[in-house]
Amino acid sequence: MAKAFMDENFLLNSPTAETLFHEHAKDMPIFDYHSHVSAKEIRENKGFNSITELWLGGDHYKWRLMRTLGVNEGYITGDASDIDKFMVWAKALSRAVGNPVYHWTHLELQRFFGVYDLLCEDTAEAIFSKCNEFVVSDRGRVRSLISQSNVKVICTTDDPTDGLEDHIALGEEDWGTKVLPTWRPDKALAADNSGAWNTWVDRLSEVSDTEIGDYESLLEALGKRHDFFQSVGCRISDYGIEKPYSVSRTVDEVSTAFQKLRSGKSLSGRELDVFRSQLLFDLLSMDSESNWTQQLHFGASRNPNSRSFKALGPDTGFDTIGDFTVGPELLRLLDSLDGQGKLARTIIYTLNPKDNDLIASLLASFMDGKTPGKIQFGTAWWFNDHKAGMVRQMEALSTVGMLAPFVGMLTDSRSFLSYPRHEYFRRILCDFIGSQVERGEIPQDYRLLGPIVQDICYNNAVKYFAVQL
Repeated sequence: MAKAFMDENFLLNSPTAETLFHEHAKDMPIFDYHSHVSAKEIRENKGFNSITELWLGGDHYKWRLMRTLGVNEGYITGDASDIDKFMVWAKALSRAVGNPVYHWTHLELQRFFGVYDLLCEDTAEAIFSKCNEFVVSDRGRVRSLISQSNVKVICTTDDPTDGLEDHIALGEEDWGTKVLPTWRPDKALAADNSGAWNTWVDRLSEVSDTEIGDYESLLEALGKRHDFFQSVGCRISDYGIEKPYSVSRTVDEVSTAFQKLRSGKSLSGRELDVFRSQLLFDLLSMDSESNWTQQLHFGASRNPNSRSFKALGPDTGFDTIGDFTVGPELLRLLDSLDGQGKLARTIIYTLNPKDNDLIASLLASFMDGKTPGKIQFGTAWWFNDHKAGMVRQMEALSTVGMLAPFVGMLTDSRSFLSYPRHEYFRRILCDFIGSQVERGEIPQDYRLLGPIVQDICYNNAVKYFAVQL
Protein backbone atom coordinates (compact mmCIF):
# COMPACT_ATOMS: atom_id res chain seq x y z
CA MET A 1 0.00 0.00 0.00
CA ALA A 2 1.40 3.41 -0.98
CA LYS A 3 2.29 5.85 1.75
CA ALA A 4 0.30 9.07 2.04
CA PHE A 5 1.82 11.99 0.16
CA MET A 6 3.79 14.31 2.44
CA ASP A 7 2.28 13.25 5.73
CA GLU A 8 4.04 13.81 9.05
CA ASN A 9 6.55 11.07 8.18
CA PHE A 10 7.36 12.38 4.72
CA LEU A 11 10.81 11.10 3.62
CA LEU A 12 11.16 9.14 6.88
CA ASN A 13 11.32 5.49 5.91
CA SER A 14 12.02 3.79 9.23
CA PRO A 15 10.95 4.06 12.87
CA THR A 16 14.47 5.24 13.72
CA ALA A 17 14.27 8.05 11.20
CA GLU A 18 10.88 9.08 12.58
CA THR A 19 12.23 9.24 16.12
CA LEU A 20 15.33 11.18 15.11
CA PHE A 21 13.28 13.75 13.23
CA HIS A 22 10.32 14.24 15.54
CA GLU A 23 12.21 14.08 18.84
CA HIS A 24 15.55 15.63 17.90
CA ALA A 25 15.56 17.59 14.61
CA LYS A 26 12.12 19.03 14.04
CA ASP A 27 12.12 21.84 16.60
CA MET A 28 15.73 22.98 16.31
CA PRO A 29 16.19 26.68 15.44
CA ILE A 30 17.61 27.76 12.08
CA PHE A 31 21.00 29.37 11.49
CA ASP A 32 20.68 30.44 7.85
CA TYR A 33 24.30 31.23 7.14
CA HIS A 34 23.99 31.73 3.38
CA SER A 35 21.05 33.45 1.71
CA HIS A 36 20.19 36.11 -0.84
CA VAL A 37 17.27 37.72 0.96
CA SER A 38 17.12 41.50 1.20
CA ALA A 39 18.21 43.21 4.42
CA LYS A 40 16.23 46.25 3.27
CA GLU A 41 13.01 44.20 3.10
CA ILE A 42 13.72 42.82 6.58
CA ARG A 43 14.37 46.28 8.00
CA GLU A 44 11.20 47.65 6.42
CA ASN A 45 9.25 44.53 7.44
CA LYS A 46 7.95 44.43 3.91
CA GLY A 47 4.44 43.29 3.15
CA PHE A 48 3.37 41.73 -0.13
CA ASN A 49 0.41 42.28 -2.42
CA SER A 50 -0.13 38.62 -3.26
CA ILE A 51 1.28 35.12 -3.05
CA THR A 52 2.55 35.62 -6.61
CA GLU A 53 4.78 38.51 -5.59
CA LEU A 54 6.04 36.66 -2.53
CA TRP A 55 6.45 33.27 -4.19
CA LEU A 56 7.27 33.79 -7.85
CA GLY A 57 8.93 37.21 -7.86
CA GLY A 58 12.52 35.96 -7.83
CA ASP A 59 12.45 32.16 -7.78
CA HIS A 60 14.69 30.88 -10.56
CA TYR A 61 13.80 27.27 -9.79
CA LYS A 62 10.15 27.90 -10.64
CA TRP A 63 11.04 29.99 -13.68
CA ARG A 64 13.15 27.17 -15.15
CA LEU A 65 10.33 24.66 -14.78
CA MET A 66 7.84 26.94 -16.48
CA ARG A 67 10.20 27.58 -19.39
CA THR A 68 10.77 23.84 -19.73
CA LEU A 69 7.02 23.42 -20.26
CA GLY A 70 6.93 26.12 -22.91
CA VAL A 71 5.38 28.89 -20.80
CA ASN A 72 5.62 32.31 -22.40
CA GLU A 73 8.10 34.64 -20.64
CA GLY A 74 5.31 37.12 -20.04
CA TYR A 75 3.92 34.77 -17.39
CA ILE A 76 7.36 34.30 -15.80
CA THR A 77 9.26 37.59 -15.67
CA GLY A 78 6.84 39.64 -17.74
CA ASP A 79 3.86 41.84 -16.97
CA ALA A 80 1.05 39.27 -16.80
CA SER A 81 -1.31 39.73 -13.85
CA ASP A 82 -0.61 38.07 -10.52
CA ILE A 83 -3.57 35.70 -10.83
CA ASP A 84 -2.60 34.69 -14.37
CA LYS A 85 1.01 34.03 -13.34
CA PHE A 86 -0.18 31.94 -10.41
CA MET A 87 -2.58 29.90 -12.55
CA VAL A 88 0.17 29.18 -15.06
CA TRP A 89 2.54 28.17 -12.25
CA ALA A 90 -0.08 25.82 -10.77
CA LYS A 91 -0.50 24.11 -14.13
CA ALA A 92 3.26 23.79 -14.55
CA LEU A 93 3.74 22.42 -11.04
CA SER A 94 1.30 19.58 -11.67
CA ARG A 95 3.73 18.35 -14.35
CA ALA A 96 6.82 18.69 -12.11
CA VAL A 97 6.46 15.54 -10.00
CA GLY A 98 9.90 14.19 -9.17
CA ASN A 99 11.46 17.63 -8.97
CA PRO A 100 12.30 18.97 -5.48
CA VAL A 101 10.34 22.15 -6.22
CA TYR A 102 7.20 20.01 -6.12
CA HIS A 103 8.07 19.06 -2.55
CA TRP A 104 9.21 22.53 -1.49
CA THR A 105 6.04 24.12 -2.88
CA HIS A 106 3.76 21.84 -0.93
CA LEU A 107 5.87 22.11 2.23
CA GLU A 108 5.53 25.90 2.04
CA LEU A 109 1.78 25.64 1.43
CA GLN A 110 1.42 23.41 4.49
CA ARG A 111 3.74 25.22 6.91
CA PHE A 112 2.81 28.84 6.19
CA PHE A 113 -0.72 28.69 4.82
CA GLY A 114 -2.20 25.51 6.27
CA VAL A 115 -3.01 24.29 2.76
CA TYR A 116 -2.83 20.51 2.37
CA ASP A 117 -4.50 20.24 -1.03
CA LEU A 118 -2.34 19.59 -4.08
CA LEU A 119 -1.70 22.69 -6.13
CA CYS A 120 -2.94 22.21 -9.69
CA GLU A 121 -5.22 23.94 -12.19
CA ASP A 122 -8.36 22.78 -10.40
CA THR A 123 -7.29 24.03 -6.95
CA ALA A 124 -5.26 27.08 -7.98
CA GLU A 125 -7.94 29.74 -7.69
CA ALA A 126 -9.06 28.67 -4.20
CA ILE A 127 -5.46 28.33 -3.00
CA PHE A 128 -4.59 31.73 -4.47
CA SER A 129 -7.41 33.32 -2.47
CA LYS A 130 -6.59 31.54 0.78
CA CYS A 131 -2.88 32.32 0.54
CA ASN A 132 -3.59 35.96 -0.20
CA GLU A 133 -5.63 36.32 2.97
CA PHE A 134 -2.50 35.30 4.86
CA VAL A 135 -0.07 37.31 2.71
CA VAL A 136 -1.82 40.67 3.13
CA SER A 137 -2.16 40.20 6.90
CA ASP A 138 0.54 41.02 9.43
CA ARG A 139 1.45 37.31 9.50
CA GLY A 140 2.52 37.62 5.87
CA ARG A 141 5.07 40.34 6.53
CA VAL A 142 8.75 39.52 6.27
CA ARG A 143 9.66 39.50 9.97
CA SER A 144 6.65 37.38 10.85
CA LEU A 145 7.62 34.80 8.21
CA ILE A 146 11.13 34.69 9.69
CA SER A 147 9.87 34.38 13.27
CA GLN A 148 7.35 31.69 12.39
CA SER A 149 10.23 29.69 10.94
CA ASN A 150 12.30 29.98 14.15
CA VAL A 151 15.23 31.58 12.35
CA LYS A 152 17.85 32.91 14.77
CA VAL A 153 20.50 34.14 12.32
CA ILE A 154 20.32 35.25 8.70
CA CYS A 155 23.44 36.05 6.70
CA THR A 156 22.74 38.04 3.56
CA THR A 157 25.03 38.41 0.52
CA ASP A 158 26.63 41.84 0.09
CA ASP A 159 29.04 43.59 -2.24
CA PRO A 160 32.09 45.30 -0.65
CA THR A 161 30.85 48.70 -1.87
CA ASP A 162 27.51 48.34 -0.06
CA GLY A 163 26.93 50.89 2.69
CA LEU A 164 25.14 48.28 4.86
CA GLU A 165 22.72 50.92 6.16
CA ASP A 166 19.99 48.33 6.61
CA HIS A 167 22.26 46.02 8.59
CA ILE A 168 23.34 48.90 10.81
CA ALA A 169 19.70 49.80 11.51
CA LEU A 170 18.78 46.17 12.17
CA GLY A 171 21.73 45.84 14.54
CA GLU A 172 20.14 48.47 16.76
CA GLU A 173 16.98 46.40 17.15
CA ASP A 174 16.26 43.27 19.15
CA TRP A 175 13.39 41.36 17.57
CA GLY A 176 14.68 37.80 17.90
CA THR A 177 16.75 37.33 14.74
CA LYS A 178 20.25 38.56 13.93
CA VAL A 179 20.73 39.79 10.35
CA LEU A 180 24.40 39.92 9.39
CA PRO A 181 26.17 40.86 6.15
CA THR A 182 28.35 38.50 4.15
CA TRP A 183 31.37 39.80 2.22
CA ARG A 184 30.94 38.78 -1.47
CA PRO A 185 33.75 40.33 -3.58
CA ASP A 186 32.98 38.56 -6.86
CA LYS A 187 33.07 41.82 -8.82
CA ALA A 188 36.66 42.40 -7.74
CA LEU A 189 37.60 39.12 -9.43
CA ALA A 190 35.55 39.75 -12.61
CA ALA A 191 38.60 40.90 -14.57
CA ASP A 192 37.38 39.34 -17.81
CA ASN A 193 35.16 42.41 -18.35
CA SER A 194 37.25 45.55 -17.96
CA GLY A 195 34.35 47.94 -18.44
CA ALA A 196 32.23 46.55 -15.62
CA TRP A 197 35.32 45.95 -13.48
CA ASN A 198 36.55 49.53 -13.76
CA THR A 199 33.11 50.93 -13.05
CA TRP A 200 33.03 48.84 -9.90
CA VAL A 201 36.60 49.82 -8.90
CA ASP A 202 35.70 53.48 -9.31
CA ARG A 203 32.83 52.92 -6.89
CA LEU A 204 35.17 51.08 -4.50
CA SER A 205 37.59 54.00 -4.71
CA GLU A 206 34.81 56.41 -3.79
CA VAL A 207 33.39 54.51 -0.81
CA SER A 208 36.85 53.68 0.59
CA ASP A 209 38.25 57.16 -0.04
CA THR A 210 41.27 55.57 -1.73
CA GLU A 211 42.85 56.43 -5.06
CA ILE A 212 43.24 53.08 -6.84
CA GLY A 213 46.14 53.29 -9.26
CA ASP A 214 48.02 50.08 -8.61
CA TYR A 215 47.44 46.61 -7.20
CA GLU A 216 48.58 47.61 -3.71
CA SER A 217 46.05 50.45 -3.52
CA LEU A 218 43.32 48.05 -4.69
CA LEU A 219 44.15 45.85 -1.70
CA GLU A 220 44.20 48.90 0.55
CA ALA A 221 40.70 49.90 -0.55
CA LEU A 222 39.38 46.36 -0.14
CA GLY A 223 41.00 46.15 3.28
CA LYS A 224 39.19 49.29 4.42
CA ARG A 225 35.87 47.87 3.31
CA HIS A 226 36.70 44.53 4.94
CA ASP A 227 37.26 46.36 8.22
CA PHE A 228 33.97 48.23 7.76
CA PHE A 229 32.07 44.98 7.21
CA GLN A 230 33.70 43.60 10.34
CA SER A 231 32.48 46.62 12.32
CA VAL A 232 28.89 45.97 11.19
CA GLY A 233 29.01 42.34 12.37
CA CYS A 234 30.18 40.48 9.28
CA ARG A 235 31.92 37.23 10.16
CA ILE A 236 31.50 35.31 6.89
CA SER A 237 32.79 35.77 3.35
CA ASP A 238 31.67 34.07 0.16
CA TYR A 239 33.30 33.65 -3.24
CA GLY A 240 31.30 32.60 -6.29
CA ILE A 241 34.04 31.43 -8.65
CA GLU A 242 34.14 29.07 -11.63
CA LYS A 243 37.01 27.15 -10.06
CA PRO A 244 39.73 27.72 -7.46
CA TYR A 245 42.41 30.10 -8.76
CA SER A 246 45.97 29.30 -7.77
CA VAL A 247 48.49 29.48 -10.61
CA SER A 248 52.12 30.38 -10.07
CA ARG A 249 52.81 34.09 -10.60
CA THR A 250 55.27 36.86 -9.93
CA VAL A 251 54.78 40.31 -8.45
CA ASP A 252 55.57 41.87 -11.83
CA GLU A 253 52.96 39.72 -13.58
CA VAL A 254 50.28 40.79 -11.11
CA SER A 255 51.23 44.46 -11.44
CA THR A 256 51.23 44.27 -15.24
CA ALA A 257 47.83 42.54 -15.27
CA PHE A 258 46.39 45.23 -13.00
CA GLN A 259 47.69 48.09 -15.14
CA LYS A 260 46.34 46.49 -18.31
CA LEU A 261 42.97 46.01 -16.68
CA ARG A 262 42.83 49.51 -15.23
CA SER A 263 43.66 50.93 -18.66
CA GLY A 264 40.48 49.39 -20.01
CA LYS A 265 41.69 46.10 -21.47
CA SER A 266 40.01 42.89 -20.32
CA LEU A 267 42.17 40.01 -19.16
CA SER A 268 42.10 36.47 -20.50
CA GLY A 269 44.19 33.33 -20.44
CA ARG A 270 47.18 33.29 -18.12
CA GLU A 271 46.93 37.01 -17.32
CA LEU A 272 43.40 36.52 -16.00
CA ASP A 273 44.43 33.48 -13.96
CA VAL A 274 47.42 35.35 -12.52
CA PHE A 275 45.32 38.31 -11.41
CA ARG A 276 42.56 36.17 -9.94
CA SER A 277 45.00 33.86 -8.18
CA GLN A 278 46.79 36.67 -6.37
CA LEU A 279 43.64 38.60 -5.51
CA LEU A 280 41.81 35.53 -4.23
CA PHE A 281 44.80 34.65 -2.05
CA ASP A 282 44.96 38.18 -0.64
CA LEU A 283 41.22 38.33 0.01
CA LEU A 284 41.24 34.97 1.78
CA SER A 285 44.19 36.16 3.84
CA MET A 286 42.10 39.14 4.99
CA ASP A 287 39.40 36.71 6.11
CA SER A 288 41.90 34.77 8.17
CA GLU A 289 43.28 37.90 9.81
CA SER A 290 39.74 38.88 10.83
CA ASN A 291 38.90 35.36 12.09
CA TRP A 292 36.08 35.01 9.58
CA THR A 293 34.67 31.88 8.01
CA GLN A 294 35.02 31.80 4.23
CA GLN A 295 32.88 29.99 1.65
CA LEU A 296 34.07 28.87 -1.77
CA HIS A 297 31.26 28.20 -4.23
CA PHE A 298 32.57 26.84 -7.50
CA GLY A 299 31.41 24.82 -10.48
CA ALA A 300 28.70 27.05 -11.99
CA SER A 301 28.65 27.92 -15.67
CA ARG A 302 26.90 31.27 -15.64
CA ASN A 303 24.88 32.94 -18.40
CA PRO A 304 25.55 30.32 -21.12
CA ASN A 305 22.51 31.49 -23.12
CA SER A 306 23.73 34.78 -24.59
CA ARG A 307 20.38 35.66 -26.12
CA SER A 308 18.53 35.32 -22.83
CA PHE A 309 21.31 37.10 -20.96
CA LYS A 310 20.95 40.12 -23.27
CA ALA A 311 17.17 40.08 -22.84
CA LEU A 312 16.84 39.42 -19.09
CA GLY A 313 20.26 39.90 -17.51
CA PRO A 314 22.03 37.66 -14.96
CA ASP A 315 20.45 35.53 -12.25
CA THR A 316 17.27 34.80 -14.17
CA GLY A 317 17.43 31.02 -14.28
CA PHE A 318 19.77 30.15 -17.14
CA ASP A 319 22.92 29.15 -15.24
CA THR A 320 23.94 25.50 -15.23
CA ILE A 321 26.45 22.99 -13.85
CA GLY A 322 29.93 23.61 -15.23
CA ASP A 323 32.63 21.06 -15.98
CA PHE A 324 35.88 22.38 -14.54
CA THR A 325 39.02 20.71 -13.23
CA VAL A 326 39.28 21.87 -9.62
CA GLY A 327 41.55 19.49 -7.72
CA PRO A 328 45.11 20.72 -8.43
CA GLU A 329 44.42 24.43 -7.94
CA LEU A 330 42.21 23.88 -4.89
CA LEU A 331 44.99 21.91 -3.20
CA ARG A 332 47.58 24.56 -4.11
CA LEU A 333 45.32 27.34 -2.82
CA LEU A 334 44.67 25.66 0.53
CA ASP A 335 48.32 24.66 0.91
CA SER A 336 49.60 28.16 0.13
CA LEU A 337 47.24 29.67 2.70
CA ASP A 338 48.02 27.02 5.30
CA GLY A 339 51.76 27.38 4.73
CA GLN A 340 51.60 31.06 5.64
CA GLY A 341 49.25 30.56 8.57
CA LYS A 342 46.38 32.22 6.68
CA LEU A 343 43.90 29.39 6.20
CA ALA A 344 40.64 30.41 7.85
CA ARG A 345 37.66 28.20 8.57
CA THR A 346 36.58 27.22 5.07
CA ILE A 347 33.44 25.73 3.55
CA ILE A 348 33.83 24.27 0.06
CA TYR A 349 30.81 23.76 -2.19
CA THR A 350 30.80 22.19 -5.61
CA LEU A 351 28.03 22.36 -8.17
CA ASN A 352 29.34 19.31 -9.98
CA PRO A 353 28.88 16.15 -7.89
CA LYS A 354 31.78 14.49 -9.70
CA ASP A 355 33.98 16.34 -7.21
CA ASN A 356 32.21 15.10 -4.06
CA ASP A 357 34.77 12.49 -3.05
CA LEU A 358 37.67 14.74 -3.98
CA ILE A 359 36.43 17.47 -1.64
CA ALA A 360 35.45 15.08 1.14
CA SER A 361 38.91 13.50 1.07
CA LEU A 362 40.96 16.69 1.17
CA LEU A 363 39.26 18.11 4.27
CA ALA A 364 41.35 16.14 6.75
CA SER A 365 44.54 17.19 4.95
CA PHE A 366 44.08 20.75 6.25
CA MET A 367 42.53 20.40 9.71
CA ASP A 368 44.39 22.25 12.45
CA GLY A 369 43.84 19.97 15.43
CA LYS A 370 41.94 22.73 17.25
CA THR A 371 38.77 23.62 15.32
CA PRO A 372 36.22 20.81 14.83
CA GLY A 373 35.46 20.55 11.12
CA LYS A 374 37.64 23.54 10.28
CA ILE A 375 37.50 22.68 6.57
CA GLN A 376 33.94 21.75 5.61
CA PHE A 377 32.31 20.08 2.63
CA GLY A 378 29.35 22.39 2.14
CA THR A 379 25.83 21.07 1.84
CA ALA A 380 24.48 19.94 -1.53
CA TRP A 381 24.22 23.16 -3.50
CA TRP A 382 21.77 24.54 -6.07
CA PHE A 383 21.23 21.79 -8.65
CA ASN A 384 22.10 19.24 -5.96
CA ASP A 385 19.84 20.39 -3.10
CA HIS A 386 17.37 17.55 -3.61
CA LYS A 387 17.10 14.15 -1.96
CA ALA A 388 19.55 12.30 -4.20
CA GLY A 389 22.06 15.17 -4.14
CA MET A 390 21.92 15.56 -0.36
CA VAL A 391 22.36 11.83 0.14
CA ARG A 392 25.34 11.77 -2.25
CA GLN A 393 26.96 14.65 -0.38
CA MET A 394 26.39 13.02 3.03
CA GLU A 395 27.61 9.65 1.76
CA ALA A 396 30.88 11.19 0.59
CA LEU A 397 31.26 13.28 3.73
CA SER A 398 30.51 10.46 6.18
CA THR A 399 32.48 7.69 4.44
CA VAL A 400 35.54 9.64 3.28
CA GLY A 401 35.42 12.24 6.04
CA MET A 402 33.18 12.73 9.10
CA LEU A 403 29.51 13.68 9.30
CA ALA A 404 29.26 14.81 12.95
CA PRO A 405 31.01 18.25 12.60
CA PHE A 406 28.94 19.15 9.50
CA VAL A 407 27.34 22.64 9.70
CA GLY A 408 24.29 21.51 7.77
CA MET A 409 21.73 23.32 5.65
CA LEU A 410 21.16 26.84 4.29
CA THR A 411 18.48 28.31 2.06
CA ASP A 412 20.62 30.03 -0.62
CA SER A 413 17.34 31.71 -1.54
CA ARG A 414 15.82 35.11 -2.29
CA SER A 415 12.45 34.05 -0.90
CA PHE A 416 11.25 34.43 2.68
CA LEU A 417 9.13 31.31 2.18
CA SER A 418 12.17 29.06 1.65
CA TYR A 419 12.81 28.10 5.27
CA PRO A 420 11.02 24.72 4.95
CA ARG A 421 14.06 23.67 2.94
CA HIS A 422 15.72 23.22 6.33
CA GLU A 423 12.95 20.81 7.27
CA TYR A 424 13.40 19.00 3.96
CA PHE A 425 17.12 18.61 4.69
CA ARG A 426 16.52 17.50 8.26
CA ARG A 427 14.12 14.79 7.15
CA ILE A 428 16.66 13.50 4.64
CA LEU A 429 19.44 13.64 7.26
CA CYS A 430 17.37 11.64 9.72
CA ASP A 431 16.40 9.11 7.07
CA PHE A 432 20.04 8.82 5.98
CA ILE A 433 21.13 7.94 9.50
CA GLY A 434 18.00 5.93 10.29
CA SER A 435 18.40 3.68 7.25
CA GLN A 436 21.90 2.72 8.43
CA VAL A 437 20.53 1.96 11.89
CA GLU A 438 17.87 -0.29 10.38
CA ARG A 439 20.58 -2.19 8.47
CA GLY A 440 22.62 -2.67 11.64
CA GLU A 441 25.43 -0.41 10.42
CA ILE A 442 24.94 2.18 13.19
CA PRO A 443 23.79 1.43 16.75
CA GLN A 444 20.23 2.39 17.65
CA ASP A 445 21.43 4.61 20.46
CA TYR A 446 19.52 7.89 20.61
CA ARG A 447 21.87 9.26 23.27
CA LEU A 448 24.56 8.96 20.58
CA LEU A 449 22.58 9.90 17.48
CA GLY A 450 20.22 12.55 18.86
CA PRO A 451 22.96 15.07 19.72
CA ILE A 452 24.70 14.46 16.37
CA VAL A 453 21.47 15.29 14.54
CA GLN A 454 20.84 18.40 16.65
CA ASP A 455 24.42 19.56 16.14
CA ILE A 456 24.15 19.27 12.36
CA CYS A 457 20.78 21.02 12.35
CA TYR A 458 21.92 24.04 14.38
CA ASN A 459 24.51 23.73 17.15
CA ASN A 460 27.55 23.19 14.93
CA ALA A 461 26.81 26.36 12.99
CA VAL A 462 26.53 28.44 16.16
CA LYS A 463 29.97 27.32 17.29
CA TYR A 464 31.60 27.30 13.87
CA PHE A 465 30.67 30.81 12.76
CA ALA A 466 31.55 32.38 16.12
CA VAL A 467 28.49 34.64 16.09
CA GLN A 468 27.40 35.97 19.46
CA LEU A 469 23.68 35.22 19.83
